[in-house]
Amino acid sequence: MQTVAITTLGCKINQFESAAMIESLGKEGFRVVPFEEGADVYVINTCTVTAKTDAESRRLIRRALRHNPAARVVVTGCYAQVAPDAVKDLPGVALVVGNSEKKGIAGILRDAVPADRVLVSDISRERTVEGLALESFAEHTRAFLQVQNGCDAFCSYCIVPYARGRSRSVPFDESLQGIRTFAAQGFREVVLTGIHLGAYGLDLTPPSNLLALLEAAERERAVPRLRVGSVEPNEVTDELIAFLGRSTIVCHHLHMPLQSGDDQVLSRMNRRYTAASVRETVEKLVAAVPDIAIGCDVIAGFPGETDEEFERTLRLLDELPVAYLHVFPFSRRDGTPAARMAEQVDGRVIKARAETLRALGERKRREYCTGFVGRELLVLVQNRERDGELMGLSRNYLSVRLSGDGGATNTEVAVRVTEVTADGVRGVIVG
Repeated sequence: MQTVAITTLGCKINQFESAAMIESLGKEGFRVVPFEEGADVYVINTCTVTAKTDAESRRLIRRALRHNPAARVVVTGCYAQVAPDAVKDLPGVALVVGNSEKKGIAGILRDAVPADRVLVSDISRERTVEGLALESFAEHTRAFLQVQNGCDAFCSYCIVPYARGRSRSVPFDESLQGIRTFAAQGFREVVLTGIHLGAYGLDLTPPSNLLALLEAAERERAVPRLRVGSVEPNEVTDELIAFLGRSTIVCHHLHMPLQSGDDQVLSRMNRRYTAASVRETVEKLVAAVPDIAIGCDVIAGFPGETDEEFERTLRLLDELPVAYLHVFPFSRRDGTPAARMAEQVDGRVIKARAETLRALGERKRREYCTGFVGRELLVLVQNRERDGELMGLSRNYLSVRLSGDGGATNTEVAVRVTEVTADGVRGVIVG
């Protein structure tokens, strides 16, 4: 029995696909082991959003070979998809597998090493996406369900459409069945994920949309908690906001990739909204769902970003009732229009702006968390820490450290928040 170790970088889609690979490998007779154990085969599921993630992928290849110099290293994921020849030439890489091919990883590893060490097809030709058949989701109390893949937006800084292909949706009934399957396995929360989740259903026949899927899931109530992944600001419609306000299962949490709060920068990014429209959307969300956690992605130092443009972004985020920020220093990606733009911002300026945004994000996080001190939240218990305390996640995306009796893993308990911590809040189980 060959041993296989899988490690994953990047988004929830990658995490979902890694879980599917683990399950299929087990069915084919492979034994999946921890990365540090010295496996016969290492599968590295890569990300390529930034140059830093490419470097991290290369580091993991070297790390795998340190654990077992004789190991067969297989690289898949987005870095493998967009730069297969460069990945193939890295020391120790036995095989490069594309994003379309990764679902067949068990068969690929079972068979003899192919003469062509690069199994990467043209993903831009893909017009459908299969819902990966997962019967389990190891080591998680929450399950990620892929309902969409690919992206048609072609933002000027982003390599993802070239790594994931055009926007493709899992059929409507199949998506609902995925929720039912996870619920039947005992998961208390399902997270709907996609590369461009707001485009869900537009390519189906007949066309559908994300709201219709959420409404169908609400009617069935198969799972107690349903969480929506990232949705573009211009795709948060009035109808979606109204639904979030009345839903009993969809978590009060929405992540919006803002990227900038300046209209000129947004135009250069090829983003399809304005700072004013984002402000209006956020205000409507908070009015409809007062305790909602709104998170934002923001890029520091996009080409041509002036001090004044950065200050407008900073001011917008400071004024908006957002709960947290994910800050990304701009990273040039070969093959994207932004990499060829004039007036690239100096690296030291990018670093300073990113630090300023992170400081703002930490302040916004603490302000949001402080608003729940003394209040009760429903918390999904996830695991017990080494110190004996339980950790859980609230419906509005607060990491909660728990004390008190009655909390078992994968159960939802009522918790009274007592204080803000470095990474979330602390509370006492009251029910």
